[in-house]
Amino acid sequence: MILTKYEEGALRGEHGDILQMAYRILVATGEATDADRLIPIHWVHLSGVNYNTIGDAGEQFLRSIRHKARVQVRTTLNPAGFDKDTVHEYAITDEFIKKQESIKTSYKMMGVETSFSCIPYDIFDIPTAGTQVSFAESNAAIHANSLDKLKTNKESSFSALASALTGKSPYNEFRGDISPDVTVDVDMPNLTELDWGMLGLFAGRVSEKCVSISGAVPSDRRTCKALCGGMGTSGTCAKFTTDTAPDTEHISFGRQEAKKIHDELNTAETGDTIILGSPQLSLPEIESLIEMLRGRRFTKRCMLFCPRTVKESAAPHIETLERANVHLLADCCACLTPLLSTDDTDGVITNSIKGAYYLQKSNGLDVSLKSLQDIIREYSR
Repeated sequence: MILTKYEEGALRGEHGDILQMAYRILVATGEATDADRLIPIHWVHLSGVNYNTIGDAGEQFLRSIRHKARVQVRTTLNPAGFDKDTVHEYAITDEFIKKQESIKTSYKMMGVETSFSCIPYDIFDIPTAGTQVSFAESNAAIHANSLDKLKTNKESSFSALASALTGKSPYNEFRGDISPDVTVDVDMPNLTELDWGMLGLFAGRVSEKCVSISGAVPSDRRTCKALCGGMGTSGTCAKFTTDTAPDTEHISFGRQEAKKIHDELNTAETGDTIILGSPQLSLPEIESLIEMLRGRRFTKRCMLFCPRTVKESAAPHIETLERANVHLLADCCACLTPLLSTDDTDGVITNSIKGAYYLQKSNGLDVSLKSLQDIIREYSR
């Protein structure tokens, strides 16, 4: 990699141990991804927030640097482990709460906006097309590259933090005009958001970098997020396009491929809790849910995950949602949540491929996968 004199000096420790650590991470990441230099970035979105994810080692590391480390560009944050408004309603230990609050304090001291959201594209203004950013949340990175016309690597928690502390990131192929390496031909009519999530998981498994999707176009917010969430769960693929991609291998995705993924992740006929919001839901999606329910009430508890700003904006709908047995949870997400465990939950019902994957792998829960329309039809009255 070609480095500036300042960057070389930072690597030698001439600008302090925090920047030395950050530049070491960036250079190592750059060399591993064939980057030729570091470039300025204008927005960082961090992962590594939930205590369930980073544990004691992560909490101690953040606490050890928070008095000296300061972010150099706008930096926002992925979900944490719980909603402070309702944490007392769940079996969350005092130790977990203490450690999660320590993580929050560390990020705030470094100048990070504690947005606690995995959908920065829904709650913040998007920069102009072509802007270089560094997003560590997988669905947000894919959304940024594919729909927002931004440029980002699929960052790790460490590389994104290093970018926040330096305002720079390695320039590799994902930051240029990357072309599709595979075309997925969709052979299914009338895709639901669940179908789009399964398509995303499939596409992420067959493409290493960028995939062209032919035969279907995600038409609304719900389907776009399902596609990005599924892709982000499955591999290294960082972008999709619906443009024609000549000279690429064509792979079919139809009912047979969808059934195979459904059978893989669907481990139960039903569950005792409905999970919505992985990725988190926006206000329009919450309002759409209310319209779809048409005054009916879920027969099972429904946990709906959203950003704090969305929960506040949804205040006029809270009574309606509570009557429908929908419980809004801000600042956290279904993925890696301590709010659900086998101690008090036999299984969950969800329309999210991303949620299903992590609730099984990390929480050990059985999952019943259904589209939102089917969930409402089967579990409301």
